[in-house]
Parts: sequence; structure tokens; C-alpha cells
Amino acid sequence: MTPFIRLHPADDVVIARGQLVGGASVEHFTVRGLVPAGHKVAARDIAAGAPVRRYNQIIGFASRPIAQGEHVHTHNLDMGPDKGDFARDYAFGADVKPAPPRREASFMGIRRADGRVATRNYIGVLTSVNCSATAARAIADHFSRQTNPAALAAFPNVDGVVALTHGTGCGMDTQGLGMQILARTLTGYATHANFAGVLVVGLGCEANQINAWLATGHLVEGDNLQTFNIQDTGGTRKTVEKGIALINAMLPRANAVQRQPCSAAHITIGLQCGGSDGYSGISANPALGAAVDLLVAHGGTAILSETPEVYGAEHLLTRRAVRREVGEKLVERIHWWERYTALNEGEMNNNPSPGNKAGGLTTILEKSLGAVAKGGTSNLEAVYEYAEPVTAHGFVYMDTPGYDPVSATGQVAGGANMICFTTGRGSAYGCAPSPSLKLATNSALWQRQEEDMDINCGEIVDGRASIQEMGQRIFDLVLATASGQQSKSEKHGYGQSEFVPWQVGAVM
Repeated sequence: MTPFIRLHPADDVVIARGQLVGGASVEHFTVRGLVPAGHKVAARDIAAGAPVRRYNQIIGFASRPIAQGEHVHTHNLDMGPDKGDFARDYAFGADVKPAPPRREASFMGIRRADGRVATRNYIGVLTSVNCSATAARAIADHFSRQTNPAALAAFPNVDGVVALTHGTGCGMDTQGLGMQILARTLTGYATHANFAGVLVVGLGCEANQINAWLATGHLVEGDNLQTFNIQDTGGTRKTVEKGIALINAMLPRANAVQRQPCSAAHITIGLQCGGSDGYSGISANPALGAAVDLLVAHGGTAILSETPEVYGAEHLLTRRAVRREVGEKLVERIHWWERYTALNEGEMNNNPSPGNKAGGLTTILEKSLGAVAKGGTSNLEAVYEYAEPVTAHGFVYMDTPGYDPVSATGQVAGGANMICFTTGRGSAYGCAPSPSLKLATNSALWQRQEEDMDINCGEIVDGRASIQEMGQRIFDLVLATASGQQSKSEKHGYGQSEFVPWQVGAVM
């Protein structure tokens, strides 16, 4: 293997496969100084102010002259004086292609009475407001298999009882965007196929009144959706006792399921990347993209998100939009984020994070170009706002922040019954009620944190697997996990603390 990776013949940089030392020969030039693994090396002389290309796309501008063989990073590459505000050809629909031949694969799913298919079978305890979080957790803790195994011993088909609490629900405009997003998120979870039953606990005097939320979400209480308030019940102890009794009544119904063969068309994956590095756009992200193309060919759905982390690469998505209005909606969300960050005295290049930079990523443009690879090559069928129900099949987009727990929470609220999460720096993320698979971008991470990683995409960097081969392995693992095989994060008990609805607007 060569000591570097060249992604496109027109690129100004190559990527170090391992650490390079000064004097090492790379291609037809000599490395100048130490270059860490995953970082960029100038393949030619670059003048100050000139654009720098990776993936044959602009990732920034040289902040000073860069010599061939020199390390290219934050000391000599930035967004430029215009903060990357250069022309991008959106070319709406230019790359739309015919639908792939339909393929058929199945997994062992749980079919609900209304025809929806679940990958897990939980009972959820949600809260309308932070004030009821402690009571909700106490209710769920009673059914913990670690501390009270007898509570669920008679219900082997129930994956568990989880409390999904949050830090908001009051001190906010009852008609504002923040409340609308919270209501959509809670509704998406309350109706999620992976929940056999849901209990919602409130305080009683909060801004997010349960009755108003039920009406907004067109929800009706019944055997599988129960709500009540601490103030009406008479205090914390009585609330916990009531909650336990209500869940005990739900458990026999929740347990009365059997997994059966279901089409892969019922799988909806939320695509995430966190703790990215210079290999993310080379290995795990494109491999996940190959798996997405397979899922779409089988009739399934994949949701790409994290709008601040597709910024500068959105033109690669608008070209795949099946209708002009789909692409225009994505561009409108980009413009919303530009206004939103400016209002908060920030900018869209507020990341990469320190960990991303240590891993070799320099600008948000570079990070975004690698991030969109998770979406594969399929047509873009629809664009959704945060936590909106995803009704289209195929590859879709949901507007979310880049912060992984917030983004994935919106995807699950939209209907994702699986999360695939790529990482190059390491992640300990998990998600309930939807299982999360973590994909390592490099073998060093896999060896260091294998207990948290589900698959090693670093084999692509090592030359031991192709992107397509790894994509097939990811797709096979998705089917196995959807059929009930536990992910690493599930084995560690992750999922309850990672429920983080997006908070927008003033806290009052």
C-alpha cells in the first residue's frame, strides 16, 4: 500500500494513511515535517488565497503559501475572508437516476396491529416537563433487569422499560417554535412502533400541558397510552406507585408478540456521524452510503441530517432531488441556519470540533463533504423539518442540529427504528427505543475501543476491504440487529440519557 490516499486526480491534497515523517517520499515529492495519520499533505504548491480541493471539491482557501509536501491544516487553511461564501451550483435534479431494480430481503420484526413494524419492543415513560423527570426515572428503575430482575421475569418478549426525560417543557413560549418542536418530538416517541406502550408523566402546572399536547398531536389515551400529573396524583411517592401499576397492566399486552419475517422495506435508519476524523469521508461514511443504497433498493428508508454538517456540501444533495421543490427546501433550511447562527452571534464554521481537528479535519466544508457520503448515491426523495413524521420511502433528509443526541432524537421521532453512527475519534452513544450501530472509521480506534464499536470500517483504509464489501457487511448487520441481535451500546445499557429534544428560543 502507498503511505497516502489520493481521492481524486484533481485534488490539491493527499491523505496520510499513517503518520508521515519529514523526508519521507510521497508520490513524486518529499514530506516537509511531521504529518499525523488522517491529515492532509499538499500534493502541489498552493498560492495564498487559492482554493484547496479534496474530493475535487473546495474545502477552504490557503491562508498563506503552501509548499508541496507540507502539512495542510488550520495553520495554513481556512474558510477564506468571505467565510466560504463562494458560488455553488445547486443544479436541482441534475443527477437524478432511475430507481434501482427492487430487491427483497427480510428480517425478523414485530408487526403491530396497525401494520407498522418494530425492531424492538419497549415500554416508554415520557415526561411533559423536566419537573417530572425524577418520578419518571423512578418508575422505569423499578423494572430494571439489573437491579430488579424479577419485575420483567415473566415478560421475555419485552426489551425493557425506559424513561426518556428532558430538560425543558416550561419557561418557554407556549405557541413558539420551541414548543412546537417539543410537541412533535414527544408525539413521535409516543407513537413510535418500537414502543408497545407509553406512559406520560407531567407535573400539572407546566407550559407544556399534557391535554394541549394530546390535542396537538391528535392522540387519544387508551390501553397503550396513559398520562397523568404529579399534582393530581398527590405527590412523588403516589406518582411512582401509580406509574408502576399502569406499566404492570401494560406488560402482558406488550409481551404478547412474536417476531416474524418482515420486508426490509420496514427499516428506517437515522444516519449519524460524531467524533469524525480525516478518514470518515474515506471509509465509514461512504461504506454506510453503500449500505444505504442497498436499503433503498430493498424499499427501506434512510434519513440524513445534521444541517450544520452538510453546510457547503448541500449542492451534492440538491443535484439528487427528485423535484425542484425538494432541493429548494433543503437550501431554505441552510439559509435558516445562517440567520439562526448570526442571530446568536455565531457562524456556520463553528466546527469542526477540537477532536475533529485533531483527527485531520480543518473546515466545516471538508467535514460536510465527508458527511454527505453517508447518504450514498440514491435520489433525494423528501426534506423534513425536525421530528416531522417521515412518510416517504428511500433516501430523505431531516433538518437537525449537528449535535448527535439532538439530531438522532429528531430522527427517531420521525420514525427511525435504527441508528447507524460513524465515528473516527470514538463514541459511546446509544439510543432507545431504536438500536444504534457504531461504525469505526479506522483500525486504531477499533483496537482501542472495540467494546463500543460494532464494525471496523478501517479495513477500507488498510486495503483489506472495498467500500462495496463493507457496505454489504453493514447492511447484513442492520438486518441482524433489526431482528433482535443486540448492539454494543444496548449491551452496555445506553439509550435513556441520550433523549435530547432540540431546544430553540428564549428560556423565560
